[in-house]
Amino acid sequence: MTGLRRRLAVFSILLLSGCSLTADVAAPNLHRLSFGLFGSPKPTMVASAHPYATRAGLDVMARGGSAVDAAIAVALVLTVVEPEASGIGGGTFLLYWDEAAQSLMTYDGRETAPQSAPETLFLDDKGKPKPFFDKVLGGQSVGVPGAIALYAKAHDAHGNLPWADLFTPAIDLAENGFEVSPKLNRWLTRLPTVERMPQIKGYFTDNGLPYPVGATLKNPDLAHSLRLIAAQGPDAFYRGAITDEIIENVAHAPLNPATLTRADFAAYEAKVRGNLCGPYRQYTVCSMPAPSSGGLTLLQILGLLEATDFDQQEPGSAKAWHMFVEASRVAFADRDFYIADPDFVDVPSTGLIDKAYLAARAQLINKDHFGGKASHGVPPGAASDPGEDASPELPSTSHFAVVDAQGNAVTATATVEFAFGSHLMAGGFILNNELTDFSAVPEVDGKKIANRVEPGKRPRSSMTPTFVFDEDGKLYMIIGSAGGANIIGYVAKVIVGVVDWNLDLQSAINLPNVINQNGPTRVEDRPDTMALSTALEAMGHEVSRTELMSGLNGIRLTPRGFDGGADPRRDGTAEAR
Repeated sequence: MTGLRRRLAVFSILLLSGCSLTADVAAPNLHRLSFGLFGSPKPTMVASAHPYATRAGLDVMARGGSAVDAAIAVALVLTVVEPEASGIGGGTFLLYWDEAAQSLMTYDGRETAPQSAPETLFLDDKGKPKPFFDKVLGGQSVGVPGAIALYAKAHDAHGNLPWADLFTPAIDLAENGFEVSPKLNRWLTRLPTVERMPQIKGYFTDNGLPYPVGATLKNPDLAHSLRLIAAQGPDAFYRGAITDEIIENVAHAPLNPATLTRADFAAYEAKVRGNLCGPYRQYTVCSMPAPSSGGLTLLQILGLLEATDFDQQEPGSAKAWHMFVEASRVAFADRDFYIADPDFVDVPSTGLIDKAYLAARAQLINKDHFGGKASHGVPPGAASDPGEDASPELPSTSHFAVVDAQGNAVTATATVEFAFGSHLMAGGFILNNELTDFSAVPEVDGKKIANRVEPGKRPRSSMTPTFVFDEDGKLYMIIGSAGGANIIGYVAKVIVGVVDWNLDLQSAINLPNVINQNGPTRVEDRPDTMALSTALEAMGHEVSRTELMSGLNGIRLTPRGFDGGADPRRDGTAEAR
């Protein structure tokens, strides 16, 4: 055991077990700096889903702020300018790398179900699952938000600047206005559900029409909420007037009114989780453990690929993509049975990424033909055989990456779940619909589903904030994405693109998205994937060509400087200073 693996073993749950590459998606928002990482002054970098947020993070670090300070400023600005994707009314997963201590911390700010939530929460009066949008809209889908609690906990441990200072950029934008981005306008234009909920229709439209790209949008209610939290700390959110407004709006929602209580908010706790790390080639990959399925499923995909001759395939070829989605197919078969909130169920984390187990599971991968729907395996340590969960996770969410002048780093993914969450607002921010990430049904064929609704439980996620360390234990890459359950495949694609196909980070992000979650294979609909789709069909895949709008943002550290990347499918930027 070398480098990072030795150090992580001391303090973590170190779960180690023994087409053309040219993308026709332009990347005009990428900014690079090439200089020695150890020169003076030392550089900083932020990659996020919006230029306002990226610059806010850089400005905070220019004033002496840490990577965590910058990440909080980024997240708060995203609450203002990318409200459809994330915000303080939702949750966050965050990994922090302390360069001086060579230590990793994993923070869980996932939302929780209220104490009043029954396991039949999303069943109709006939015991059948409600249609997805009937579950999403209104109060019933809202969990206790975890973002502010996480940011406060991380700031207490790793912050340099005063808490209140981190709110200034977001308050200024909320009060003075920001320009409506293409992505915000696109969601407002394409989502018919906006019409059904008066709060977001009233704020985001002008005389019933979505604000156009470039229009100035102000949010004085959010500015007020942010001032309260800046001045009073997290108590303003969990024990104050903001709490009461959330409770009131959920209870009187025009659709699916529900009960959240002050006791639910007072009981909320952001948690420090054990670290989840595993090997891939000569690298060590660390990502988010349960209640996210992101890290475990990512490590399974990579471990399955390493157990095959994937590295012998031509980079970007149809055969290589075939094996990539085959590994994803097999990994998702396990994900849908075993992964849920570890405070409520025994997640066989070590067994799921055990090298021998993955080698056996890799036998399901046929190099020449699609294998069809995979059955779940029985990993070492699995205590039961639960029912299969098929809860949908639709694309929204936001990812950001930060490196400060000391080499400390953050990878964080934040969300309100679906676009505009529950379509409810309180205090000027969107309230999440995170509870729809639970299984709609509590059991199948008499078997309880691990990810069923339970009071106080955290729903399973797919968010995959990830660090990659080189063979010497040095931080090498930071990556993550938006995109619901697709996030796992998006992040795996970038790691494969950089590690196996020797691409720079932006080129790996620009690669087409090819997704399989133990069902049909979805290929990003763009001109350079036509031949790939045909080749995959010839290998037996049921191919669906569709929009796959990832939201990948990341940073790679090289001897020549930062190699940053932001997903051209969204509005993000990667900038160094």
